[in-house]
Amino acid sequence: MTEQSHLRQSPTQREIVLVLDFGAQYVQLIVRRIREQNVYAEVVPCDTPIEQLLERKPAALVLSGGPSSVYEKDAPKFDPQIFHAGIPILGICYGCQLMAYTLDGKVAPGDQREFGRTELHVIEPDTLLAGVPEHTICWMSHGDRVEQPPDGFMVLAETEHSPIAAMADLDRRLCGVQFHPEVQHTPEGSLILRNFLYNVAGCSGDWRTESFIEQAVEEIRAQVGDERILCTLSGGVDSSVVAMLMDRALADQLTCMFIDHGLLRKNEAEQVCAIFGPRLGDRFKFVDASDHFLSKLEGVEDPEQKRRIIGETFIRVFEREAAKLGDFKFIAHGTLYPDVIESGSDTTATIKTHHNVGGLPDDMIFENIEPLRLLFKDEVRRVGRELGLPAEIVNRQPFPGPGLAVRIIGDVTPERLDTVREADAILREELESSGIKGLAQWFAVLSSMRSVGVMGDGRTYEHPIILRVVTTDDFMTADWADLPHELLGRISNRIVNEVRGVNRVVYDITSKPPGTIEWE
Repeated sequence: MTEQSHLRQSPTQREIVLVLDFGAQYVQLIVRRIREQNVYAEVVPCDTPIEQLLERKPAALVLSGGPSSVYEKDAPKFDPQIFHAGIPILGICYGCQLMAYTLDGKVAPGDQREFGRTELHVIEPDTLLAGVPEHTICWMSHGDRVEQPPDGFMVLAETEHSPIAAMADLDRRLCGVQFHPEVQHTPEGSLILRNFLYNVAGCSGDWRTESFIEQAVEEIRAQVGDERILCTLSGGVDSSVVAMLMDRALADQLTCMFIDHGLLRKNEAEQVCAIFGPRLGDRFKFVDASDHFLSKLEGVEDPEQKRRIIGETFIRVFEREAAKLGDFKFIAHGTLYPDVIESGSDTTATIKTHHNVGGLPDDMIFENIEPLRLLFKDEVRRVGRELGLPAEIVNRQPFPGPGLAVRIIGDVTPERLDTVREADAILREELESSGIKGLAQWFAVLSSMRSVGVMGDGRTYEHPIILRVVTTDDFMTADWADLPHELLGRISNRIVNEVRGVNRVVYDITSKPPGTIEWE
């Protein structure tokens, strides 16, 4: 994770579970599922020394999955003393194998790998697997397997190709599961995690939105002191919640600046000004920098370069505009936990650089404050409701900081922005009027390729619009939405007829993973 200054949760003020990351790409899912049980959790590097772990007084440790084999020389390093520290531990997939291997059990390549939905047979329906049906489904993703548990462990469950799919030494409060309880494809996964947290680790469950607000306000005041702070307000859920959190903590020390980078959706700038202008009064500043951003993006096609350019340009514009208003020591961002992990860490590959994480320049004059950095989107929405934000803000769909620049494949020009903006508006209008429930996010993407078409008895050679509509609970995984064909046909017909430069509409039916929700 980056070394930028940010607010962290005080480990002494609440019960905490630490998740050791061994390279699982979706390690945050484990954290999220634990927090859903009202227990606070954070990710830490797998090689964190036991002394540092003990300083945080964790209620339990969870060892994540990972792509390595425990018996290989280049397997991730960790402190083996964790198994002898008296802390309750749950090992998941690689973490289960690591527990077995370190404690003198046997781990070896399986005769057959297990990937995807697998039937689980519960042998010991007690404590960890209490309430789990004798036969259920779990999600597997492994090539190695535990063939012999360490001394003192009993086998709790098995599958066709994993004789030890779950194991436990309850006297030492050590548990391991070969499958992934954190994913939705393991129907009893939440119950199993709850059993570990409450039945094995004895957690009390003190994680609440209200307690986060109180602690965040206290920490913001302690860090900022009497200094002035600038908040980067985009009108999205995250930055809006940050603005209201900062307003509660600092009041007159706060200035919220909304910069229109020219990459917003249709009528979005006007909506943001209408909502926050009256709320913040003179502390709300609007800056139209659209021409400046577009000049910086001219000729740039690589998505990572776009993100970095936009991240740096944001900061430079903020610096320039803030200088007109006086001295500011701090700048506040709406960075979330998934933003941080997708931007890469020591154990996890970079999926995409988020403009307010990896895209920030090293020499910016502000100190960075990110009070939501350890929260997930659903937690941020709950915080927003507690802070009194209106539903149109709290329930707003995620929108990338780089805006439409990363929904245009290739060069970003005013003409191409108009094209994707109008297509996106049609998609939104039709979906909102359809009354379909359960959709999480939807948008249009403008492709860089061209295709031949026929319009008005003449040949066209223009760009296709790609429609992306997904369902998800956590935005870490997602499925494409199975929309009625009649609705898709109506959207396609409107876009082709009403949006210049488009002669074809396609629908993206890729889940995450293997794809991402955004295209760039």
